[in-house]
Amino acid sequence: MLILYENDVTSLLTMTEAISELERAFGAQDAGQATNRPRDRVRTPGGAVTLHMLGASLETEGVIGFKAYTSSRQGARFLVMLYDSDSGAPLCMMEADRMGQLRTGAATGLATKLMAREDATTVGVYGSGYQAQTQLEAVCAVRDVKLAMVYSRNAESREKFAREMSERLGIDVRSVDKPEEVAHADILVTATTAREPVLMGDWLQPGVHINAIGANNLTRRELDDEVVHKANAVVLDSREQALKEAADIVSPLERGWITWERLWELREVVSGARRARTNPDDITLFKSLGLGIEDIAVGAFVYKKAVEQGVGQQVRFLDGE
Repeated sequence: MLILYENDVTSLLTMTEAISELERAFGAQDAGQATNRPRDRVRTPGGAVTLHMLGASLETEGVIGFKAYTSSRQGARFLVMLYDSDSGAPLCMMEADRMGQLRTGAATGLATKLMAREDATTVGVYGSGYQAQTQLEAVCAVRDVKLAMVYSRNAESREKFAREMSERLGIDVRSVDKPEEVAHADILVTATTAREPVLMGDWLQPGVHINAIGANNLTRRELDDEVVHKANAVVLDSREQALKEAADIVSPLERGWITWERLWELREVVSGARRARTNPDDITLFKSLGLGIEDIAVGAFVYKKAVEQGVGQQVRFLDGE
């Protein structure tokens, strides 16, 4: 079995590759060649540590596996485990912190590629933390972005984000003082830990595409109900997982502001079964929760690339291989 450490994974994966692998994986899922298991959580009695588990299989790549990670006040620790889908033999265990950051960004990049206006050149980001970095990177990978605006409650943090991302991406990234200013952009990203909405429907401009990625727990919200109500197309990475984790979707559903039939999945847009944008003025929304199929797809790519390049450490495990 191959062991890959964080620096190995980082050296083997780019954002463009991650977006491409997710597009292939969601296409395979729509064709019935992949399965996804929604996230399960196990908490210690005192709630100090939570174990999160996501499983998936990808027939097109010959792998089945899972991501498991713990979260606590000390941070989070991520691992992905891959097995051969024919024999069940263990193939690879890899650290997956950076990989998870990239695949979360890549899902946004894929949704933006398929749903945002072709002529979109401005991005608005809510949040200036770890995940916001690869969100902006992913959008820039699929659209010719000229200007990005960032808002977070911490002025020092958003100004640092603007400086660093301007240098990294070679575009104009500006820190703004008012959250409604961000909503003037062509593409919006919410990447926060907010418990109350940070993006309001009253701020939305015609033609905007929204990627909401920060809230994957029913106690957290990034969007008010009006955002979902105004959207001409609402696309989820998983309907099943959204019912368990997406208060941004569950709340307007319960109020009757949106119907179940209007909630599509990203796999349907990838395959062409659904067309999210039919008019330049359409408002489109992608609600991302983070799926096991994303981890397994990107993990399989990293594993195969590592084998080709001789990266990683081989160990004897279980069956002696």
